[in-house]
Amino acid sequence: MPPDAVSHLHLADTDTHVTTFANGVRVVVIALPHVQSASVSVFVRTGSLHESRRLNGISHFVEHMAFKGTHGRDCQQINLDAERLGAEVNAHTDKDHTAYHMRGLARDAARFVQMLGDIVRNSTFPEAELERERQVILQEYAEEEDDPLATAFKLFDQNCFGTHAAAQPVIGTRGNIERFARSELLDYVQRQYTGANIVVGVAGNVDPEAMLREADAAFGDMDRGDENRVAPPAYLGGVRSRRQAGCSQTHVVLGFPIPALGDDHHPEVVAAALLGEGMSSPLMDRVRERRGLVYYAACSADVMALCGQFAIEASMAPENLDAFLVEATELLAAHAERVAEPLDLKRARNQIAVRRLHAQERPYRRLEDAAQDLFVHGRIRSQAELAAHVESVSAAQVRDAFERMLAAPASVALAGRVGARVPDRARELTDLLAPGRGGATRGRT
Repeated sequence: MPPDAVSHLHLADTDTHVTTFANGVRVVVIALPHVQSASVSVFVRTGSLHESRRLNGISHFVEHMAFKGTHGRDCQQINLDAERLGAEVNAHTDKDHTAYHMRGLARDAARFVQMLGDIVRNSTFPEAELERERQVILQEYAEEEDDPLATAFKLFDQNCFGTHAAAQPVIGTRGNIERFARSELLDYVQRQYTGANIVVGVAGNVDPEAMLREADAAFGDMDRGDENRVAPPAYLGGVRSRRQAGCSQTHVVLGFPIPALGDDHHPEVVAAALLGEGMSSPLMDRVRERRGLVYYAACSADVMALCGQFAIEASMAPENLDAFLVEATELLAAHAERVAEPLDLKRARNQIAVRRLHAQERPYRRLEDAAQDLFVHGRIRSQAELAAHVESVSAAQVRDAFERMLAAPASVALAGRVGARVPDRARELTDLLAPGRGGATRGRT
């Protein structure tokens, strides 16, 4: 263990080790002797949630530019160093974190830690590369703007959280992308990329102590800094729409607030699986199998660090939208009024269990879940603990979760081919879900 490590934990999942350095950097090593590969990731607690409106999109811009040159390597050398080892290199930015990844042979894991340390800590953001990458990001922005479902989710976030940073798109605004200067990127990294906001993760057939030494060499002398914290948003609700030329379908996202990752969100997670996961779920059985209203629909519980969203999303012919909204609101009202059948609850629990198992079989996903746990809970929850939370959710708790959601105003976002009267009709139908309104959608199953 490095001399400046202040704690070293061997967790309930016996293959997982966590060490915290004196400067706040945390290192997670998951020993997987049955594989011959290794995944290495560096997670930074910064994303669009931590940006002002003027800086919206800068986390994503920094992530792109981090690979364009460091003090010791140019962009071409960075790519060659990874690819001559056969390694995959990637990165992503989310609302609450940014992550850098390498995956390859287990024997090269130490090199991956070194190379990611160089990228995260020593990027120089060369001016010429910045202008070239700006054009790439603008193309990505245009592609996202042309995607009606992505547009619907942006509107949905604005419905939910208004002007709070939680409503901001990760990619930012066109104006910001066109304006960001090198000095702003350097200043942002200096403020946000600090030891208290870093988790280094290694998963694979590796020696934990060796990985700790490499992580200490790469990150042990970072400034500690302060934890990047943001006040949680207040939920609003409402209806927004955007017509998009050339679209033949209507895309809708309908949802409600749910608890954040640090709160008891498990009944809402089970509720989402029960209502809309799988072809036998009430949502899919009603709107696709029996009515043929949609080709695509899904229901999810997106649980984030500061907030959560229960969302039903679907794409359909415009003439089917009214019928879809009627069916969806009737199903929501019915589930808030009656206790789920044991078979439905069992199906939902098992689907969550299998989904979690699939995630745990992917080393990167284990590392990302571990980093999120450390950022939110300060510890990594064991698989047994997570499974117990889901198994303990009762049918009555699921009903209560639906009732709590429906006590808030619905958020409805519509994009694509949207008629002039559609937003008003969506508002009329979802208003009937509010307690005390009663109405045609209540009490029908």
